[in-house]
Amino acid sequence: MQESSAQEGKSPSELIDARIKELGDWRGETLARLRALIRQAAPEAVETWKWRGVPVWEDAGMICTGETYKTVVKLTFARGAALPDPARLFNSSLEGNTRRAIDFREDEKINEEALKALVRAAVALNRSKAKR
Repeated sequence: MQESSAQEGKSPSELIDARIKELGDWRGETLARLRALIRQAAPEAVETWKWRGVPVWEDAGMICTGETYKTVVKLTFARGAALPDPARLFNSSLEGNTRRAIDFREDEKINEEALKALVRAAVALNRSKAKR
């Protein structure tokens, strides 16, 4: 498989860097900005690469994934349904009992403080579950 041979020996962070560069458009810029905000909010989070090309951020469990599609960059929070969202960022995958997602579209402004609050809340939830 060509994709796996190109990925051999690269760290997840390097694979995410490559994805951002490969996109080369607003989606790459958006993913890079979201990544920076996640790192600011959760500096101890670990970047992983799963499901043949999905960036994932983890701290005591999965925080969120960063998927890119033709018209959106989607951050899916693994336990989003359990997170406070006073800014009402979640706008996708609202029907499930566990996950919640945010679809970012081209030229859409990111509510950076609210997003960082969601990331911090996800980390706190993961850590509280891990201690049990």
